[in-house]
Parts: sequence; structure tokens; C-alpha cells
Amino acid sequence: MTKTRKSIFMVIVTVLMLCGCTKSSKTIIRMQKLEEGVGSPTTKEELQEAIKKYQDRVYDMQLSQGQIGIWYKMLGTRYLDSKMYGEALKCFQKAIELYPANQNLFYWVGVCAGYMAKASLDFEATGATTQQRYNYLRLAESAYLRAIELDERYGRALYGLAIIYIYEMGEIEKGIPYLERFLEIEKRNMDAMFRLAEAYYLNYEFDKAADLYDRIIAQTKDEKKKSLAEQNKKTVLDAAYNNR
Repeated sequence: MTKTRKSIFMVIVTVLMLCGCTKSSKTIIRMQKLEEGVGSPTTKEELQEAIKKYQDRVYDMQLSQGQIGIWYKMLGTRYLDSKMYGEALKCFQKAIELYPANQNLFYWVGVCAGYMAKASLDFEATGATTQQRYNYLRLAESAYLRAIELDERYGRALYGLAIIYIYEMGEIEKGIPYLERFLEIEKRNMDAMFRLAEAYYLNYEFDKAADLYDRIIAQTKDEKKKSLAEQNKKTVLDAAYNNR
């Protein structure tokens, strides 16, 4: 078989597999036999030759599927850049089917699902929170958790999961440990410090919040951030006094 014909055949086979056609197995086998010239081998030599041809076929298939996975990831990032989060989510899902242990793909699923949750509005004006929003938030949660499972020091996933818990799901106590872990990795990340201090405040952990604002004041060179931290610390101390 020529290289061009072989490449075309591999694309056809891969597309059939990805589409999940009901007749794909029989169709692929017939095409393989036709293209490779393998019918029903019986002798030792014929069997050895058939095995070799099909081994080559498997290797080509792996290369084709791997490339398709990369293209799905690239297409997903293009949609993401265009803020087309629904389409990006579909692409990352396809890429995960081919690369199920890639933490970056799960992170991007979490990002897209988080944005889609925000876009899940109550278009019927029933006044109720939509089930779709809840489903997207749970998808984001599970995607971030899987990314962290694959790489426990994956900072972006730790941060993303914390934000989902604290600001979208209202589960502050669940979000705090992930921000703490993130700051163990990125110790001078001011945005994360502000988020964690606010989470401590919302969780009535006033001493921790005040200490963290002191840390921000001591480390930052940005006068606006220093001023904001000083104002927030005063708010925290006032709340602590009133809650005695």
C-alpha cells in the first residue's frame, strides 16, 4: 500500500471509530482485509505475515488518534480564546477521551464549566435556580479535583477549585484548604492572599484574616493594594470586636 493511500485509510478508520458508527467494527475489518491483502490466513507463514501487518496498523492507529487528540486540544484553546466556552468544552471532552490522564485538559474543562454555569440563566423566568447551572458547577468541581488528583501541586486547579467553592457554591470551608495549598506553592501571590483573607473573614476566622492582611501589607509594594489591605483589616477587627 502506498504511503498516501495508507494515510487516507487511517483517517477514515479513525473517524469511524470516533463517530461510534454501529457498523464500524465489521466495516473496519473488511477495509483492513481489502487494503492489507489479508483474507483468512491458515499457514504459519500467512499467520505471521497477517500479524505483522495488523501490528503496523495498530501503531498507525495510535499515531492518528494521538494527533487527533492534540488537534481537539488546540481547537478547544482557540474557542477558549474567543470566549466560546460551550464549544471549547466539547473539544476538551473529546481530547480527554484520547488523553484521560492529562491534568491540563481537566483544568480547562473546569474553567469552561465554570463559565457555562454563569451563562445558565433562568430564561423561563420561573425564579428558580436552574438545574443546568448546578450541573455545570459539579462538572467544574469534578474536573478540578481530577486535575489535582493527577498533579497535587497543580496550582491553577487548586485556585480554580477554591474559587468555585467559595464564590459559586457557597462552600467556604471546603474552599479554604485549597487556597492554603495554593499559597504554599505560590507564597507571594497577592490575589490569592486577598481571596483567602476574605474567605477567613466570611468564615468568621477573624484572627487568620487579620494576620494575612498584615502579611500583604508587609510584602506588597503596590500602594493601592496596601491601602486596600489596611482598610480590610480594619473591617475584620471591627467585626471581631462586635462578635465577642
